[in-house]
Amino acid sequence: MGEPAGGGVRDVGQKNAGGGATNHEKLAAIARTRQWAHQKLLDRGSKVYSAFLQMESAAFADGALPKKTKELIAIGIAVRIDCESCMQWHIEQAATAGASWREVLEAVEVGIEMGGGPATVAARFALTVMEAVFADCPKD
Repeated sequence: MGEPAGGGVRDVGQKNAGGGATNHEKLAAIARTRQWAHQKLLDRGSKVYSAFLQMESAAFADGALPKKTKELIAIGIAVRIDCESCMQWHIEQAATAGASWREVLEAVEVGIEMGGGPATVAARFALTVMEAVFADCPKD
């Protein structure tokens, strides 16, 4: 998940299933928690976390597969394992790397296929993030 992305989240105006925070508030809270934990681990000198960040940087660097493709792969995996923070991070990173809404949707769909029914539940969160990240973009 690496260095937290800033902004990019808009309020899609929907309450979550429990009637609590809006999707925007939930996404913002996840990003804040990710950023807090990131900084805390760096401040505490975590060698394991530092090694993870180096591995992440190497894994997502352009190579035979461009960063965008790697981020799309990560989105499918994030849906499959139902990691909301991962979905948010990698959808934002894919968008920054030039992925379209349709490309991200297809990555989500691969995650659904790989995970069956339970992955459709995780995909709902991915769609919420996509609405925020691609707020002003065409959906095709």
